[in-house]
Amino acid sequence: MAKASIHIGIIGYGYWGQNIVRNFFNADHCRVCKVADQREDCRELFAKHYPSIEICASAEEVIKDKAIDAIVIATPVSTHYALAKKALMGGKHVLVEKPMTSSVAEAKELVELAAQKGLVLMVDHTFLYTGAVQKIKQLITGKVIGKARYFDSTRINLGLFQPDINVLWDLAAHDISILVYLMEEEPVSVHATGISHTRNGIENIAYMTLHYDMDFIAHFHCSWTSPVKIRQTLIGGDEKMIIYNDLEPTEKVRIYDTGYKLKTEEDKKQILVDYRTGDVSIPKISSQEALSGVAADFIASIMTGKEPLANAASGLRVVQILEASQQSIKNKGQEVQIK
Repeated sequence: MAKASIHIGIIGYGYWGQNIVRNFFNADHCRVCKVADQREDCRELFAKHYPSIEICASAEEVIKDKAIDAIVIATPVSTHYALAKKALMGGKHVLVEKPMTSSVAEAKELVELAAQKGLVLMVDHTFLYTGAVQKIKQLITGKVIGKARYFDSTRINLGLFQPDINVLWDLAAHDISILVYLMEEEPVSVHATGISHTRNGIENIAYMTLHYDMDFIAHFHCSWTSPVKIRQTLIGGDEKMIIYNDLEPTEKVRIYDTGYKLKTEEDKKQILVDYRTGDVSIPKISSQEALSGVAADFIASIMTGKEPLANAASGLRVVQILEASQQSIKNKGQEVQIK
């Protein structure tokens, strides 16, 4: 018999942890029982906003609490594996911030452990729950743009330099998760280049290209050192094209009735192309906060046994692509197979 309410413990009350606590606090069928953060200022801030919820410094205390059914981890990437493993070993369902782990080996171990214990392991790939990405999925699945040809993403800003992961692990993880969700086919190899301007070997600017066994290509440009903030993805089909601009307050998705056709097989050698430019349409999309969808999906998966949208398999795939991209960067852009 399913529980009427899932008891949640949350580890981490930093920038994203605050959003997670707020959404789980407001979610149906769950109760936030305990939150942990090592930083005293974060604990003081939490106590001010949520005086009815217990706050502590120890992640271990939250994991070992027998009253807690599920753990949400909102901590640096380097801590994800150890915390998630302890939680799963303790019989807790786990939602972990992206990317799931800092290596493929760690991610595979967590996926196998969750499966063995019959527990939900979910990754907070928040963008999958946005109205924009859900609409784009409908457009691609419904063949509105025809056959998908390319995915071109730019995610740049003058951002926070991360001490433990490069810019692809930090920023491209979002767009890779979107790509993995949108496309049924999986990439087979990657080329990536990047540079570190901080002398610590952690790239702050990087470019990555994913190759497929079909006539489709995906490209990512990420930077922490841009004077402007851009969050834009172009998705081209052989019938129509989509521009997804996440910085637009309302009109995030635009569909361009624009395309091209080669005249005949014989004319291909002469590069004779017919171009077509038509109307631009702006579909209505849901404005619901994506993180509330993440919370609802995690709770529903625990209560009903259904597979969450941002499941462990997709989390593993993102880590596999990121690890291969890192190997390519270290080998000066050499093509690396994605395993």
